Amino acid sequence: MLIDQPWGISAYGHGSVTTDPDHAVLRLAVNRMHNQPDRALKATKDAVAAVRKVLRQRGVPDTAVTSSQTSIHSIWDGYGADRTFRGHQCRAEFSIRINELDAVEQVVVELVAAGADEILGVDYDTSRTQELRVEARTQAVAAATAKAALYAEAAGVALGPVVHIEDVDPNSAPVPMYRMAASAADAGSTDFAPGQLTVAASVALGFSITH
Repeated sequence: MLIDQPWGISAYGHGSVTTDPDHAVLRLAVNRMHNQPDRALKATKDAVAAVRKVLRQRGVPDTAVTSSQTSIHSIWDGYGADRTFRGHQCRAEFSIRINELDAVEQVVVELVAAGADEILGVDYDTSRTQELRVEARTQAVAAATAKAALYAEAAGVALGPVVHIEDVDPNSAPVPMYRMAASAADAGSTDFAPGQLTVAASVALGFSITH
């Protein structure tokens, strides 16, 4: 491949840091349906109150719970003249931060028993994301610099100062920016084992060269 406008050395660097999660985010929903909208709303509110009660008993503060606005819509079966009315469905969604990772499975069981009838997801996260991303970016710069220095030495030139820095989305790299890093043995597990988290960063550096 020919270089139309040669100007120096360009090198890509990638860095990553692996850590254990320190909290989980549970995403659940309450759905209730009735042929009367007020009955559907009441049933949903009752279930929401029961879910909140379980969380408070667990010591989960209200600030760790984010709930959506309660929505309601009509449910129909079929189309056209054959369409039949099923009822009014009311829905409320929750996002709950759980710091006690060993209790995640039991909390899910208790919330479902209290009335949450849909599990949207269980995601593990770390509160150190920003700190770890700084470390990953530092690694990425070091990797790109080392690669450029190697190319310069092999080409018989001296590596000059950095003239271009470009942040690269690690999602386009072989290692995702933020992913669950689990072993192949755990891939088929049905429990909520948290595994580990990988925070990654990528960068493209441009260096001038001197002879």
